Amino acid sequence: MLQRVNAGNKSLADYRSIVRRELYEELQDLSDRLRGARVLHVNATAFGGGVAEILYTLVPLTRDVGLDAEWGVMFGAEPFFNVTKNFHNALQGAPYELSIESRAIYEEYNRQSAAALVEASEHWDVIFVHDPQPALLKHFSDGLSPETKWVWRCHIDTSTPNREVLDYLSPYVQDYDAQVYTMEEYTPPDLDLPGLVIVPPAIDPLSPKNMALSADDARYITNQFGIDAGRPFLLQVSRFDPWKDPLGVIDAYRMVKEKVPEIQLVLIGSMAHDDPEGWDYWYKTVNYAAGDRDIFLFSNLTNVGSIEVNAFQSVADVVIQKSIREGFGLVVTEALWKARPLVAGRVGGIPMQVEGGGGILVDGVPDTAAACVKLLEDQSFARQIGRRGKEHVREHYLTPRLLRDDLKLFAKLLNV
Repeated sequence: MLQRVNAGNKSLADYRSIVRRELYEELQDLSDRLRGARVLHVNATAFGGGVAEILYTLVPLTRDVGLDAEWGVMFGAEPFFNVTKNFHNALQGAPYELSIESRAIYEEYNRQSAAALVEASEHWDVIFVHDPQPALLKHFSDGLSPETKWVWRCHIDTSTPNREVLDYLSPYVQDYDAQVYTMEEYTPPDLDLPGLVIVPPAIDPLSPKNMALSADDARYITNQFGIDAGRPFLLQVSRFDPWKDPLGVIDAYRMVKEKVPEIQLVLIGSMAHDDPEGWDYWYKTVNYAAGDRDIFLFSNLTNVGSIEVNAFQSVADVVIQKSIREGFGLVVTEALWKARPLVAGRVGGIPMQVEGGGGILVDGVPDTAAACVKLLEDQSFARQIGRRGKEHVREHYLTPRLLRDDLKLFAKLLNV
């Protein structure tokens, strides 16, 4: 049996005052049609990363609307995760030579996980497989009911893939009943995906990272970290790596400071003890800040967790996401949901989020600085685009909408 994850309980009714009435009613109709259907989500880990964060909300909500939903984690160990990390990077375009040994490791762990699925002798109406790690489950699960529908969800950008890895995985992926991508631009070029469905991810508005905080509570929390509440600050929440360009953010801040001398900058990132590259870039960013007392660097290892990130995002005068390369960018969604004015790079999934008018798209350091100055100097405009951004997220990027899209797919596959 796969390792089952206890995702707790959630109630769709708690979201009723947040989402549109039409969406809530559509969810009720879909739940009536699908009541009792058995759905299994499978991914590679219960902790860390956007997929696990999404499933901790999506699975209990799916249960709450009447389906029998479970979440299983496939078998894995260090050799397997080393291979699949390379697969992940390769599908995003990194060079990688696919060896016979790598294929053998990858196939063996998928074979073991599939055997555990078959051995459990449970009937599933839909098995929903996330990302490359368990992509071979369907291939090795011949013992399951032929009536089971299989969905493969790709959460990464495969628009410029390493062709060798893509060609290896493609036959397995094409064999699924549906292939779900975040946006059409992320699909591989020249690859026929017979069951292609476009479903963007979403955030949970009631999670600790996104729930409503009063201005007083948010200010109290940020004050504990030495931020001067009487002065404005810019904020970027992202990993410390070159693709998020924290050094470029510091350059933009320095340009802003020439026009707004009282400005402060806060950079927050999530660090892992076993990520030497992340630490290298952390120290590079610290050195680049050059002892500026108005630049603050925080991480999960300095007691900045979900609530603290929420507080900083809730009161920042401008939120920056100066990515050079980006996936969908849920951290952008989080900032927009808090009605903060946003300045963000024109990459990945960011433009489709900002198209509702909740931010300013930029293409470099001077653009970033100019946009920040405009928002700092025109508070009325900043409040206006902040409100527009929040409503755009309410309409398109909250978990109940993601639940609706999944249920629509299940209803189509199961013909109900």
